[in-house]
Amino acid sequence: MQTSGTEQAQYYTEFAGLNALKTQATTDRKAALEEVARQFEGLFLSQMLKSMRSANEVLSEGNYLNSQESGFYQDMFDSQLSLSMTRGEGLGLSQALVSQLSRQIPGMDEEGNALAGANRTLADYDRSIPALSPGLPEKVDEVKALAEPDRAAPERAQTNRPASTPAAQAPMPERFDSPEDFVRTLLPMARDAAEESGIDPRLMVAQAALETGWGKHMIRGNNGDHSYNLFGIKADSRWQGESVNIATTEFREGVKMQERADFRRYPDYQESFRDYVSFLQDNPRYRDVWEVADQPEAFAERLQQAGYATDPAYGRKIRSIMEGEPFEAALDRFQTLSRVSEE
Repeated sequence: MQTSGTEQAQYYTEFAGLNALKTQATTDRKAALEEVARQFEGLFLSQMLKSMRSANEVLSEGNYLNSQESGFYQDMFDSQLSLSMTRGEGLGLSQALVSQLSRQIPGMDEEGNALAGANRTLADYDRSIPALSPGLPEKVDEVKALAEPDRAAPERAQTNRPASTPAAQAPMPERFDSPEDFVRTLLPMARDAAEESGIDPRLMVAQAALETGWGKHMIRGNNGDHSYNLFGIKADSRWQGESVNIATTEFREGVKMQERADFRRYPDYQESFRDYVSFLQDNPRYRDVWEVADQPEAFAERLQQAGYATDPAYGRKIRSIMEGEPFEAALDRFQTLSRVSEE
């Protein structure tokens, strides 16, 4: 009569021994580890025998005893032979595995023996709940007080909002009359985007100025709908929002061409800045651009190299705007007004 437990796994078709191994691992980890190592050695031998048989297949061609049925029984024989050969000392592979793995199993020493006081099952772990702190109820009341909504907050937000915040300037203009107006309106939004992304806000405003002609040539649909698209981002297959279709100028192999394309449409300029940052973050082609996020001149150059626009002078044009007198004058004017409002 065959014995139970891990000894059941002495036949390669016997899988009940796996459940016995799971049970034994909770009470006798060393014995379970030795049995697993022995079975692994058996698998290794089985693959080795299979490779040896394959090497001899060329010699059995044309042999009337060589058939699919005989190959099936031969595989069964080899599988059982590999298990039988691992009984006893085997090849020594299992002993090496036990010696190596026993050092990595919690609760076992280098010899594979259980350490004194080692936890074997979940019942051996401390499941007691620590005593509650006497001051906990007071802390809970403090958290509730902080979490209660402040009904006066919306009113204060409307009356005390700084004049330089984007929300105070609503509704946003659909067209800008001057570079100063463009910078004054969009620079606060660019600064908000810069806090989350690290991109220099001056570069974002300069790039938006290049794409929109200082806000005088905003992207609009055929029905006049404003897109609020400051960065000329097209609506490809990844875009799930609204879009507008317009004629655009592209450079193909250095040749200037007129094409029609779909561009993304946003509810406001703030969302355009957010999507611009997300667009660069989600696209692997701009991975090198992020390395110089705090260097606007290098950032503009790498944008062009990454293929943000087909214009071969795209990066140079952005740098030219940042270094130009209209941009510098508008920026100085904005900073002066900001200091006055703060005082």
